Amino acid sequence: MVRHVILWKLKDSEGNTEKIKSDAKENLEALVGKIDGLEKLELNISPCRSSNCDMMLDSLFESEAALKAYQTHPAHAAAADKYVRPFAEKRLCFDFEC
Repeated sequence: MVRHVILWKLKDSEGNTEKIKSDAKENLEALVGKIDGLEKLELNISPCRSSNCDMMLDSLFESEAALKAYQTHPAHAAAADKYVRPFAEKRLCFDFEC
């Protein structure tokens, strides 16, 4: 199994941050069951005040090959291109075997 964790800091979004986060959560979590090898995906959009990022994706894949396929899957690309990438100022990623 491979865990794929991403942290995002969002751009200043003129008061739309909560909508951006909820749209991202709804659309990324909807990918479970649509992409082979994606076992679990949760988007946490409620950080504590001590956090220095706005969203955390925690996902689990059956293998590194499944993670690689997810990254180029059209459903993932569509969701990320519409609901995450335009609003992200910074992205950090950490993948590991578990």
